[in-house]
Amino acid sequence: MNVAIIGCGAVGKKRAGALAGCRLVACADVVYERAVALAQTRPEVEAVSDWRAAVERPDIDIVIVAATHDALAEATLAALGAGKHVLVEKPAARSVAELAPVVAAAGQKKVLVRVGFNHRYHPSFLKAREIVASGEPGELMFIRGRYGHGGRIGYEREWRAVRELSGGGELIDQGVHLIDLARSFLGDFSEVQGFAHTYFWNMPVEDNGFMLLKTPKKQVALLHASWTEWKNTFSFEIYGKSAKLEISGLGGSYGVERLAYYKMLPRMGPPETVIWEYPAPDASWEVEFAEFVEDIRLGRRPAVGLDDARAALEIVEKVYEESNV
Repeated sequence: MNVAIIGCGAVGKKRAGALAGCRLVACADVVYERAVALAQTRPEVEAVSDWRAAVERPDIDIVIVAATHDALAEATLAALGAGKHVLVEKPAARSVAELAPVVAAAGQKKVLVRVGFNHRYHPSFLKAREIVASGEPGELMFIRGRYGHGGRIGYEREWRAVRELSGGGELIDQGVHLIDLARSFLGDFSEVQGFAHTYFWNMPVEDNGFMLLKTPKKQVALLHASWTEWKNTFSFEIYGKSAKLEISGLGGSYGVERLAYYKMLPRMGPPETVIWEYPAPDASWEVEFAEFVEDIRLGRRPAVGLDDARAALEIVEKVYEESNV
Protein backbone atom coordinates (compact mmCIF):
# COMPACT_ATOMS: atom_id res chain seq x y z
CA MET A 1 0.00 0.00 0.00
CA ASN A 2 1.08 3.59 -0.63
CA VAL A 3 1.61 5.94 2.31
CA ALA A 4 1.61 9.71 2.77
CA ILE A 5 3.14 11.24 5.90
CA ILE A 6 1.87 14.59 7.20
CA GLY A 7 4.45 16.13 9.51
CA CYS A 8 8.10 15.38 8.83
CA GLY A 9 9.62 16.11 12.23
CA ALA A 10 11.13 13.53 14.60
CA VAL A 11 8.02 11.33 14.76
CA GLY A 12 7.37 11.56 11.02
CA LYS A 13 10.91 10.36 10.40
CA LYS A 14 10.41 7.42 12.75
CA ARG A 15 7.19 6.52 10.97
CA ALA A 16 8.91 6.69 7.58
CA GLY A 17 11.41 4.11 8.79
CA ALA A 18 8.75 1.71 10.07
CA LEU A 19 6.28 1.16 7.22
CA ALA A 20 6.19 -2.64 7.41
CA GLY A 21 6.60 -3.19 3.70
CA CYS A 22 4.40 -0.31 2.55
CA ARG A 23 5.74 2.38 0.22
CA LEU A 24 6.19 6.05 1.10
CA VAL A 25 5.10 8.17 -1.86
CA ALA A 26 4.37 11.62 -0.38
CA CYS A 27 5.66 13.80 2.47
CA ALA A 28 3.99 16.99 3.66
CA ASP A 29 5.17 19.61 6.12
CA VAL A 30 4.45 23.32 6.53
CA VAL A 31 8.24 23.69 6.63
CA TYR A 32 8.86 22.56 3.06
CA GLU A 33 12.55 21.86 3.68
CA ARG A 34 11.63 19.20 6.23
CA ALA A 35 9.36 17.48 3.72
CA VAL A 36 12.13 17.58 1.11
CA ALA A 37 14.69 16.17 3.54
CA LEU A 38 12.46 13.20 4.39
CA ALA A 39 11.42 12.63 0.76
CA GLN A 40 15.06 12.43 -0.29
CA THR A 41 15.59 9.37 1.91
CA ARG A 42 13.38 7.30 -0.41
CA PRO A 43 13.15 7.03 -4.22
CA GLU A 44 10.33 8.76 -6.07
CA VAL A 45 8.72 10.50 -3.07
CA GLU A 46 6.89 13.80 -3.60
CA ALA A 47 7.48 16.59 -1.08
CA VAL A 48 4.77 19.22 -0.56
CA SER A 49 4.11 22.04 1.90
CA ASP A 50 0.30 21.71 1.73
CA TRP A 51 -0.81 18.45 3.33
CA ARG A 52 -4.11 18.58 1.46
CA ALA A 53 -2.27 17.91 -1.79
CA ALA A 54 -0.90 14.69 -0.33
CA VAL A 55 -4.23 13.57 1.14
CA GLU A 56 -6.08 14.07 -2.14
CA ARG A 57 -3.71 11.97 -4.25
CA PRO A 58 -5.73 9.04 -5.64
CA ASP A 59 -2.84 6.59 -5.26
CA ILE A 60 -2.58 7.04 -1.47
CA ASP A 61 -3.98 4.20 0.65
CA ILE A 62 -2.81 5.20 4.15
CA VAL A 63 -2.19 8.65 5.64
CA ILE A 64 0.04 8.98 8.70
CA VAL A 65 -0.70 12.19 10.59
CA ALA A 66 2.33 13.15 12.69
CA ALA A 67 1.84 16.93 12.76
CA THR A 68 1.53 19.33 15.68
CA HIS A 69 -1.55 18.72 17.83
CA ASP A 70 -3.56 21.56 16.30
CA ALA A 71 -3.50 19.83 12.88
CA LEU A 72 -4.17 16.24 13.96
CA ALA A 73 -7.98 16.26 13.92
CA GLU A 74 -8.29 18.46 10.82
CA ALA A 75 -5.91 16.35 8.75
CA THR A 76 -7.48 13.09 9.93
CA LEU A 77 -10.95 14.37 9.04
CA ALA A 78 -9.76 15.37 5.56
CA ALA A 79 -8.07 12.00 5.01
CA LEU A 80 -11.25 10.18 6.02
CA GLY A 81 -13.22 12.35 3.62
CA ALA A 82 -10.83 11.32 0.86
CA GLY A 83 -11.39 7.64 1.67
CA LYS A 84 -7.95 6.95 3.19
CA HIS A 85 -7.05 4.76 6.12
CA VAL A 86 -5.41 6.85 8.85
CA LEU A 87 -2.84 6.37 11.58
CA VAL A 88 -2.95 9.56 13.64
CA GLU A 89 -0.44 10.19 16.39
CA LYS A 90 -1.59 10.58 19.96
CA PRO A 91 -3.40 12.53 21.36
CA ALA A 92 -5.37 12.64 18.02
CA ALA A 93 -6.81 16.09 18.90
CA ARG A 94 -6.39 18.93 21.38
CA SER A 95 -9.71 18.21 23.10
CA VAL A 96 -12.65 15.84 23.24
CA ALA A 97 -14.78 18.40 21.37
CA GLU A 98 -12.23 18.66 18.57
CA LEU A 99 -12.09 14.87 18.30
CA ALA A 100 -15.89 14.46 18.14
CA PRO A 101 -16.35 15.15 14.40
CA VAL A 102 -13.49 12.74 13.63
CA VAL A 103 -15.22 10.01 15.62
CA ALA A 104 -18.49 10.74 13.80
CA ALA A 105 -16.84 10.70 10.37
CA ALA A 106 -14.96 7.48 11.10
CA GLY A 107 -18.24 5.79 11.97
CA GLN A 108 -19.65 6.65 8.54
CA LYS A 109 -16.69 5.49 6.45
CA LYS A 110 -15.43 2.07 5.39
CA VAL A 111 -11.85 3.05 6.16
CA LEU A 112 -9.98 2.45 9.43
CA VAL A 113 -8.42 4.81 11.97
CA ARG A 114 -5.68 3.79 14.38
CA VAL A 115 -4.25 6.10 17.05
CA GLY A 116 -0.49 5.98 17.50
CA PHE A 117 -0.05 4.81 21.06
CA ASN A 118 3.13 2.95 20.10
CA HIS A 119 4.21 2.31 23.71
CA ARG A 120 1.76 -0.60 23.85
CA TYR A 121 4.02 -2.32 21.30
CA HIS A 122 7.30 -2.15 23.18
CA PRO A 123 8.49 -5.72 23.82
CA SER A 124 8.34 -5.28 27.60
CA PHE A 125 4.65 -4.37 27.40
CA LEU A 126 3.85 -7.17 24.98
CA LYS A 127 5.50 -9.62 27.39
CA ALA A 128 3.81 -8.05 30.44
CA ARG A 129 0.41 -8.32 28.76
CA GLU A 130 1.09 -11.99 28.01
CA ILE A 131 1.96 -12.63 31.67
CA VAL A 132 -1.10 -10.77 32.97
CA ALA A 133 -3.35 -12.65 30.52
CA SER A 134 -2.00 -15.94 31.88
CA GLY A 135 -3.54 -15.10 35.25
CA GLU A 136 -0.32 -15.79 37.15
CA PRO A 137 -0.02 -12.34 38.78
CA GLY A 138 -3.54 -12.71 40.13
CA GLU A 139 -6.16 -9.99 40.20
CA LEU A 140 -4.59 -6.61 39.49
CA MET A 141 -4.71 -4.12 42.36
CA PHE A 142 -2.96 -0.96 41.21
CA ILE A 143 -0.45 0.59 38.81
CA ARG A 144 2.24 3.16 39.47
CA GLY A 145 3.76 4.99 36.51
CA ARG A 146 6.30 7.77 35.92
CA TYR A 147 7.39 9.25 32.60
CA GLY A 148 9.42 12.35 31.96
CA HIS A 149 12.39 14.30 30.71
CA GLY A 150 13.99 17.64 31.47
CA GLY A 151 13.45 19.53 28.26
CA ARG A 152 16.29 21.49 26.64
CA ILE A 153 17.48 25.05 26.21
CA GLY A 154 14.65 27.06 24.63
CA TYR A 155 12.00 24.43 25.41
CA GLU A 156 9.62 27.15 26.60
CA ARG A 157 9.65 28.59 23.06
CA GLU A 158 8.83 25.36 21.22
CA TRP A 159 5.36 24.53 19.87
CA ARG A 160 4.49 22.29 22.84
CA ALA A 161 4.58 25.39 25.06
CA VAL A 162 1.95 27.17 22.94
CA ARG A 163 -1.49 26.11 24.13
CA GLU A 164 -3.16 27.01 20.82
CA LEU A 165 -0.90 24.48 19.06
CA SER A 166 -0.56 21.77 21.71
CA GLY A 167 -3.81 21.89 23.69
CA GLY A 168 -1.81 21.64 26.92
CA GLY A 169 1.55 20.67 28.33
CA GLU A 170 3.17 17.51 29.62
CA LEU A 171 -0.12 15.87 30.54
CA ILE A 172 -1.36 15.84 26.94
CA ASP A 173 2.15 15.07 25.67
CA GLN A 174 3.68 12.12 27.55
CA GLY A 175 0.88 11.84 30.10
CA VAL A 176 -1.57 10.36 27.60
CA HIS A 177 0.85 7.46 27.04
CA LEU A 178 0.69 6.65 30.77
CA ILE A 179 -3.11 6.93 30.77
CA ASP A 180 -3.43 4.67 27.74
CA LEU A 181 -1.08 2.04 29.15
CA ALA A 182 -2.92 2.03 32.49
CA ARG A 183 -6.28 1.67 30.70
CA SER A 184 -4.92 -1.20 28.63
CA PHE A 185 -4.37 -3.19 31.84
CA LEU A 186 -7.10 -1.97 34.19
CA GLY A 187 -9.88 -0.85 31.84
CA ASP A 188 -11.86 2.39 32.01
CA PHE A 189 -11.51 4.76 34.94
CA SER A 190 -14.66 6.03 36.61
CA GLU A 191 -13.02 8.43 39.08
CA VAL A 192 -10.38 11.01 38.19
CA GLN A 193 -8.36 13.19 40.52
CA GLY A 194 -5.31 15.15 39.52
CA PHE A 195 -3.26 18.28 39.48
CA ALA A 196 -1.41 20.01 36.64
CA HIS A 197 1.02 22.84 37.34
CA THR A 198 4.01 24.73 35.92
CA TYR A 199 6.90 24.61 38.38
CA PHE A 200 10.00 25.45 36.36
CA TRP A 201 9.51 26.35 32.70
CA ASN A 202 8.32 29.87 31.88
CA MET A 203 5.37 28.73 29.78
CA PRO A 204 1.56 28.94 29.89
CA VAL A 205 1.13 25.13 29.92
CA GLU A 206 1.91 22.68 32.71
CA ASP A 207 5.32 21.06 33.06
CA ASN A 208 4.04 18.43 35.53
CA GLY A 209 0.84 16.41 35.72
CA PHE A 210 -0.22 14.14 38.59
CA MET A 211 -3.13 11.71 38.37
CA LEU A 212 -4.99 9.37 40.70
CA LEU A 213 -7.39 7.26 38.64
CA LYS A 214 -9.84 4.63 39.92
CA THR A 215 -11.85 1.93 38.17
CA PRO A 216 -15.33 0.90 39.33
CA LYS A 217 -13.59 -2.00 41.16
CA LYS A 218 -11.36 0.54 43.00
CA GLN A 219 -8.24 -0.49 41.14
CA VAL A 220 -5.94 2.53 41.06
CA ALA A 221 -3.44 4.07 38.65
CA LEU A 222 -1.06 6.57 40.25
CA LEU A 223 0.63 8.43 37.39
CA HIS A 224 3.11 11.30 37.08
CA ALA A 225 4.28 12.91 33.84
CA SER A 226 7.06 15.48 34.11
CA TRP A 227 9.13 17.95 32.08
CA THR A 228 11.35 18.50 35.14
CA GLU A 229 12.67 14.95 35.45
CA TRP A 230 16.24 16.08 34.53
CA LYS A 231 17.28 12.49 33.89
CA ASN A 232 14.96 10.89 31.31
CA THR A 233 12.83 8.36 33.15
CA PHE A 234 10.26 5.72 32.35
CA SER A 235 8.90 3.46 35.08
CA PHE A 236 5.67 1.42 35.03
CA GLU A 237 4.79 -1.00 37.83
CA ILE A 238 1.84 -3.38 37.71
CA TYR A 239 0.79 -4.92 41.04
CA GLY A 240 -1.23 -8.13 41.20
CA LYS A 241 -2.22 -10.10 44.29
CA SER A 242 0.42 -12.72 43.49
CA ALA A 243 3.14 -10.83 41.64
CA LYS A 244 4.55 -7.51 40.52
CA LEU A 245 5.73 -6.54 37.05
CA GLU A 246 8.15 -3.63 36.73
CA ILE A 247 8.96 -2.07 33.34
CA SER A 248 11.76 0.48 33.14
CA GLY A 249 13.55 2.24 30.32
CA LEU A 250 12.45 2.68 26.73
CA GLY A 251 15.88 2.46 25.14
CA GLY A 252 18.10 5.37 24.15
CA SER A 253 18.37 8.11 26.76
CA TYR A 254 15.73 6.38 28.89
CA GLY A 255 18.03 3.41 29.47
CA VAL A 256 17.84 -0.22 28.38
CA GLU A 257 14.26 -1.46 28.26
CA ARG A 258 13.73 -4.02 31.02
CA LEU A 259 10.91 -6.11 32.46
CA ALA A 260 11.26 -7.60 35.93
CA TYR A 261 8.72 -10.16 37.13
CA TYR A 262 8.56 -10.66 40.91
CA LYS A 263 6.43 -13.67 41.77
CA MET A 264 5.29 -14.07 45.37
CA LEU A 265 6.12 -17.45 46.93
CA PRO A 266 3.67 -19.37 49.19
CA ARG A 267 5.89 -18.53 52.19
CA MET A 268 6.16 -14.91 50.98
CA GLY A 269 9.51 -13.26 51.72
CA PRO A 270 11.94 -12.60 48.81
CA PRO A 271 10.08 -13.25 45.54
CA GLU A 272 11.01 -15.50 42.66
CA THR A 273 12.50 -13.09 40.12
CA VAL A 274 12.80 -13.25 36.33
CA ILE A 275 14.25 -10.37 34.31
CA TRP A 276 14.07 -9.74 30.57
CA GLU A 277 16.18 -7.05 28.89
CA TYR A 278 15.57 -5.64 25.43
CA PRO A 279 18.71 -3.82 24.25
CA ALA A 280 17.73 -3.84 20.56
CA PRO A 281 16.60 -0.60 18.84
CA ASP A 282 12.98 0.43 19.40
CA ALA A 283 10.81 -1.64 17.05
CA SER A 284 7.45 -0.58 18.51
CA TRP A 285 6.71 1.73 15.56
CA GLU A 286 7.18 -1.10 13.05
CA VAL A 287 5.20 -3.64 15.11
CA GLU A 288 2.33 -1.19 15.55
CA PHE A 289 2.19 -0.27 11.86
CA ALA A 290 2.41 -3.92 10.77
CA GLU A 291 -0.65 -4.63 12.91
CA PHE A 292 -2.48 -1.74 11.24
CA VAL A 293 -1.62 -3.12 7.80
CA GLU A 294 -3.09 -6.45 8.94
CA ASP A 295 -6.17 -4.62 10.29
CA ILE A 296 -6.71 -3.17 6.82
CA ARG A 297 -6.13 -6.50 5.07
CA LEU A 298 -8.63 -8.27 7.32
CA GLY A 299 -11.08 -5.38 7.61
CA ARG A 300 -10.83 -5.64 11.38
CA ARG A 301 -11.27 -2.89 13.97
CA PRO A 302 -7.87 -1.61 15.20
CA ALA A 303 -6.99 -2.58 18.76
CA VAL A 304 -6.14 1.05 19.55
CA GLY A 305 -8.55 3.58 18.09
CA LEU A 306 -10.38 6.84 18.52
CA ASP A 307 -12.27 5.59 21.58
CA ASP A 308 -8.93 5.16 23.36
CA ALA A 309 -7.87 8.68 22.37
CA ARG A 310 -11.17 10.09 23.59
CA ALA A 311 -10.87 8.25 26.94
CA ALA A 312 -7.37 9.65 27.49
CA LEU A 313 -8.44 13.19 26.54
CA GLU A 314 -11.42 13.03 28.89
CA ILE A 315 -9.06 12.30 31.78
CA VAL A 316 -6.68 15.08 30.74
CA GLU A 317 -9.55 17.57 30.57
CA LYS A 318 -10.84 16.58 34.02
CA VAL A 319 -7.40 17.18 35.51
CA TYR A 320 -7.14 20.54 33.74
CA GLU A 321 -10.57 21.47 35.05
CA GLU A 322 -9.58 20.53 38.63
CA SER A 323 -6.36 22.51 38.26
CA ASN A 324 -7.98 25.58 36.64
CA VAL A 325 -5.58 25.50 33.69
